[in-house]
Amino acid sequence: GLDAPFMSIYIPTELQGTPGAAKNRADTLIDLVERIAEEHPAHFTLATSPDEVREIAKTDAVALPMGMENGAGIEDDLDNLRHFYDRGIRYITLTHGKHNEIGDSSYDDAKPRWGGLSPFGEKVVAEMNRLGIMVDVSHVTDSTAFDVLDQTKAPVIASHSSCRHFTPGWERNVSDELIEDISDTGGVVMITFGSSFLREEYRNQDDPIREKMNAHVDSMGWSENSREAVTYEEKIRAENPIGTVEDVADHIDHAVDLVGVEHVGLGSDFDGVFALPEGLQDASGYPNLVAELLRRGYTDDEIKKILGENVLRVWSKVETTAQRLQRR
Repeated sequence: GLDAPFMSIYIPTELQGTPGAAKNRADTLIDLVERIAEEHPAHFTLATSPDEVREIAKTDAVALPMGMENGAGIEDDLDNLRHFYDRGIRYITLTHGKHNEIGDSSYDDAKPRWGGLSPFGEKVVAEMNRLGIMVDVSHVTDSTAFDVLDQTKAPVIASHSSCRHFTPGWERNVSDELIEDISDTGGVVMITFGSSFLREEYRNQDDPIREKMNAHVDSMGWSENSREAVTYEEKIRAENPIGTVEDVADHIDHAVDLVGVEHVGLGSDFDGVFALPEGLQDASGYPNLVAELLRRGYTDDEIKKILGENVLRVWSKVETTAQRLQRR
């Protein structure tokens, strides 16, 4: 029943230092998504607006909207941002694992580079608002996120972040204050399923399993993205679930209690994490989460909002904000 998974145009941080490398990787991945739709038109259709997502959902095809994970693909040129809008990118996660030209990353062990958004990052946010690209504050530092919230004229999303309430001190998850401030823009916090995001103790269980798996991959001489390595990782993940569907629902409950059901969504990040909960190993597990929300008393309308209506609403508001800004 999955209608519209965002395809993540992911830019590895090691490409950030080489001129042209990040942009070229993004273009290559967009080419790949386009080729999927071209070669299998009965099954997949590109989507660049919420209206298109809704229309495609009436067919047997799966809609493929695209987001860029790591704004490094923009490099230091707003023309590249416009290029990616033209190619179909509709949200951008401003940073990933390292600070970049846009702002500071919560995963970077180095001291903050900018203390939040860079001057160029402020221009990026303004141009994303003008073009109609959703600004995504997952992965950024708190300072970067608060700078974005000060700058933006449109609702903001956290595309794949859970609640820091359950992982105290871990900046990758969003604090209660950030959840509230994101909702104040009209935005959505999209709960991610990775076990390490769900409970502090799960992070300690995840690490040794991952280290053992990586050591085996290295011993076999497999490259990280080889078919053998990916197949092996999927096998180990399935054999070692950490956490439960109830843990994910706890994060949804917490965010809903803070800001209301209109500001909560799902950002599974299935291919971006290692360990996942029992019953939510892939998209086929969504009915397990829906069943848990029903058990907790959520109505059908509320569940529809969480499953996608909320982010479609934000996307529509970002579009109308862009139209208004372009008329100036």
